Amino acid sequence: MKNILKTGTILSMLMLAGCSSLSEVSYDRPDMTMPASWGQSTDSATRNDTGNDIGTDDTATRAEILAQTGWWKNFDDPQLNRLIARALETNNDLAAATIKVRQAQLTAGLAEDALYLDLSAGSDISTSRQFDSEDGRSNGDITRSYGVDAGISYELDLWGKLGHDYDAAKWEALATLEDRESTALSLIGTTATLYWQAVYYQQRLDIAQASIDYAQQTLDLVDVQYASGSTSSLEVNEARSNLENQRAAYTQIEQSLTETKNALSILFNQPPSDIEITRKTLPAGMLPAIPEGLPSGLLDRRPDVRAAELRLRESVEELNSVKTSLLPTISLTGTLGSSSDQLRNLLSNPVGTLGASLALPFLNWNEGQLNIKVSEAEYEQAIAEFRQTTYQAMADVENALSARTNYDRRAERLEAALAASLNAEAIYETRFRSGAVAMQDWLDAQEDRRTTEETVLENQLDRITNLITLYQALGGDATPDASQSGAATDQVSPT
Repeated sequence: MKNILKTGTILSMLMLAGCSSLSEVSYDRPDMTMPASWGQSTDSATRNDTGNDIGTDDTATRAEILAQTGWWKNFDDPQLNRLIARALETNNDLAAATIKVRQAQLTAGLAEDALYLDLSAGSDISTSRQFDSEDGRSNGDITRSYGVDAGISYELDLWGKLGHDYDAAKWEALATLEDRESTALSLIGTTATLYWQAVYYQQRLDIAQASIDYAQQTLDLVDVQYASGSTSSLEVNEARSNLENQRAAYTQIEQSLTETKNALSILFNQPPSDIEITRKTLPAGMLPAIPEGLPSGLLDRRPDVRAAELRLRESVEELNSVKTSLLPTISLTGTLGSSSDQLRNLLSNPVGTLGASLALPFLNWNEGQLNIKVSEAEYEQAIAEFRQTTYQAMADVENALSARTNYDRRAERLEAALAASLNAEAIYETRFRSGAVAMQDWLDAQEDRRTTEETVLENQLDRITNLITLYQALGGDATPDASQSGAATDQVSPT
């Protein structure tokens, strides 16, 4: 009977091992059409390489996104550098992401422990006293007993299921680390954007104050003319209305500045506060240069792209784990114990047992096949998500590069428009003083000039924000210094 059971078990194991539905899946990076460089879609080709995917050595030696790039330093603004460093030290979202990394690493550690022996040990001491059955009194005899026991269990990983579970947990830990880097990249971008917005509003306040002063001078001029009888109360009221409108615009800009500073301050794990921004004007002239023909391989360092690929690898291991879970498993157990009424003799008569158990999960074949189909669907979903994440990253870069070109062109046209509006305003002022045009014509010319000035300044902010967006889309600096790369800390590396 034992031989028949043994033979049947071996045959069932061989049949299951050869079943096509249980064959393991190997990782291959999905085919995708990638341009050789940005702006050169005609040179695109299908990529299914393994040179740039996330492999063992690349992940183990990858520096954190912060040390890898430091792209915000290209703005050469000391206060911005200090604010970003502070945000990276104190931000709550980044702290939460770091905790998630630690949790994933601990989970991977638990999965690794399943590969090794499970040891247990215990001891007990008991004391008893016998009572007389007739009067319920103790006869004085006290009995003590001592016992110790130790156990060991081990599951033979015949088909690699436990190894697949461990690998899946490691890939998830690495993906969670990339999630943290993505949070850090977003935090840096948000800090930089809010900082430059605050500078923008401070510059707007200076311009608004100059407009108020100019409107006051205009009103003073009209008052003098009205007193001399050379103009009417209509012009006086128009000038006064213009002054009050400028004052109202000033308060609106003040509110925008307050909200921006509050949004910036809460990034530092503190209540909203009035952060002092020492810089009063946006950078004038050229911004940090972006080289032509950026290689598309830069996307491989984007944390969200890397996380998507790591989770695709995780889904491969999970699928293989589900498939191998249908195969028979063998567990070995052993115990060693001893008991005695004398402590000194406790270890003199140990008793040991050994055992083995065989589980045949394939008996629930239908349930197992459904689990495989669910895991296959999750694998296909991970492929689709990786492709979509990569293509979205490509679109982010293309959009940022296109916007950069258009903002530069717009800046040239706006500068020309501002020069023309200044000339027009000067002409209207001269004509008004000579009585050739009405007061409202001059006020309209002033408003046109102010609107153009604001548009020029807004375009400057758009160019800066676009550069921040481009750095984020690229996952860092467009020309990262390889010397900045170093070994990443507190991460799990696949073996």
